[in-house]
Amino acid sequence: MAEGIKNIGNIAAHTYRGQPPEIQRAMAVGAALEMIAAYAASNAVVNLEAELKSLSGYADQIQEALKVKAK
Repeated sequence: MAEGIKNIGNIAAHTYRGQPPEIQRAMAVGAALEMIAAYAASNAVVNLEAELKSLSGYADQIQEALKVKAK
């Protein structure tokens, strides 16, 4: 299993929230890289340069999605 995907499993175990911000960012970037890698490995036509330029935005979206919502 890819490292970024393993990190998502760790998030479910609440390790993400306990990490300092720079580690949280690294985990989000790792997950985004795994998504780009999976997309690049598919049969789709992929502009890798454009995907890598979007990496930071993808990581931002992942971090936003992981924020705990007040009930």
